[in-house]
Amino acid sequence: MAAQKITYENGELRVPDQVALPFIEGDGTGPDIWRASVRVFDGAVAKAYGGRRGIEWVEVLAGEKSFNKTGEWLPKATLDSIQAHRVAIKGPLTTPVGGGIRSLNVALRQLLDLYACVRPVRYFKGVPAPVKNPERLDVVLYRENTEDVYSGVEFQSGTPEARKLVEFLDKELSKKVRPTSGLGIKPISPEGSKRLVRKGIQHAFDKQRKSVTLVHKGNIMKFTEGAFRDWGYELAKAEFRERIVTERETWILDNRDRNADLSTEKNAEMIEPGLEMAPKAFREKICEEVRDTLEKIGETHGGGRWKKMMLIKDRIADSMFQQLLLRPDEYDLVCTPNLNGDYLSDAMAAQVGGLGIAPGGNIGDGYAVFEATHGTAPKYAGKDQVNPGSVILSGVMMFEYLGWQEAADAILRGLERTIEQKRVTYDFHRALPGATLVKCSEFGNAIVENM
Repeated sequence: MAAQKITYENGELRVPDQVALPFIEGDGTGPDIWRASVRVFDGAVAKAYGGRRGIEWVEVLAGEKSFNKTGEWLPKATLDSIQAHRVAIKGPLTTPVGGGIRSLNVALRQLLDLYACVRPVRYFKGVPAPVKNPERLDVVLYRENTEDVYSGVEFQSGTPEARKLVEFLDKELSKKVRPTSGLGIKPISPEGSKRLVRKGIQHAFDKQRKSVTLVHKGNIMKFTEGAFRDWGYELAKAEFRERIVTERETWILDNRDRNADLSTEKNAEMIEPGLEMAPKAFREKICEEVRDTLEKIGETHGGGRWKKMMLIKDRIADSMFQQLLLRPDEYDLVCTPNLNGDYLSDAMAAQVGGLGIAPGGNIGDGYAVFEATHGTAPKYAGKDQVNPGSVILSGVMMFEYLGWQEAADAILRGLERTIEQKRVTYDFHRALPGATLVKCSEFGNAIVENM
């Protein structure tokens, strides 16, 4: 049976058993990684489905290989093919130097409106890691993918546009900026924030995770990142009210559960230390929060029922870095604006073995591109040395997105067993006593053997 394209109906993917999927091989070490990865993907599908399902791989061009063949870094034909097939996977791509496309990865995300960058970070037994208990970290990060700094609204220092914007800020808004400044604008919208948080919370329910944390720098950037936090809570309460509880609501409910006769004022003082010394207007605001919470969800969430619900909480971004080092097992799924998520996802990956084994996916409504999260490492190109784990695990994400869980599970089994056998590429070998050094291709073959 000929391979068919994926369709999208009523908010759900329709995936044929024989499916055509585009791939971008990638630059630098991309060809080495792809050859190893595609053997793993095909092996997993064969193992899981015995011929009932299969993939026809459709190569599309981007990056250096595309530029050398077509003169374009990102041909329209590539975008058209990914749009037509809806799901694709790619290796690492070079960002052109000296103008043109700011980043091929960013261009793909924005042109296809892949608004959620999804980065699951977990530990595989046997991987050398720099922390004492890497197994405590198992977090999925949902990072907004189209706004914030990725919107690319920048003005170079000394240009007429920059001078004009500085003058406008000074004269029209009374905001003083050094005249020689380069300027960047950080847009964060309610629409962009809410759709990201919605997708994150839904993932948490689908995968039976216990909490969702909104990470932001809202204590400083109140109208962008602070608004992201507020809109996230609004979305959670509006669309998931019967199944979620916020962290502050748990304090109010728990206080009332412990003492049914507790007054509103006393409850407010217990959730807001120092409230008795605060201005009257602020005290009244917190008391109103207590009354509103008990009135709206006291019956449905009280009596300890809130303990079985999805917990929605928030953390300041700089504090979150410390939290994920010291208390990582308190976090399940994280939603964050773009730049915070960029830093945080790489920092988490470092705790469990590095980017060589960190997968990623860019997901929108009915479209998804899964990708290596590391760079092209051109000095290793063609040497069959690098770790293909990032693309292989991105393939696991892809199979889960397609609903082919059996194939995803087969890859995970094979990967875990291969690492436990200490048959690893050079990045792990140098930090793993007693390990056997294998090539990129041999690592892929070992995973297939171990399925």
